[in-house]
Amino acid sequence: MAEAVLTEIQTTPAPAPTAEKYISVTPKAIQKIRTTFAKMGVEGGLRLGVLGGGCSGLSYQFKFDTQPRPKDKVFDFDGVQIFVDPKSILYLHGLTLDYKESLMQSGFVFENPNAKKSCGCGTSFSA
Repeated sequence: MAEAVLTEIQTTPAPAPTAEKYISVTPKAIQKIRTTFAKMGVEGGLRLGVLGGGCSGLSYQFKFDTQPRPKDKVFDFDGVQIFVDPKSILYLHGLTLDYKESLMQSGFVFENPNAKKSCGCGTSFSA
């Protein structure tokens, strides 16, 4: 008679999505956002989004917002909250927000792996 072999299958729950899987923000950008919030007396978070328009078809939305909307994804980077609406996350998945300074200019830089083409200003792209 054949013996039945019973093996225990261990399942591990899938890890919860982290901000890094969607967007990332460099320490320099976090510090600049935090400094700007304090300087302007802003309470809330930074809204990142994508709007139709711009030189290449889509442009980045980048503004302060007092609170997230009900369907927003909310990311926390060392106390700085980033709000992203569900439609925009499709275009921003994998985005890195950085802040760069040079002699010629300084500002936030969007490093977006979904951008197939972007314009010279760096705030417009096509996916």
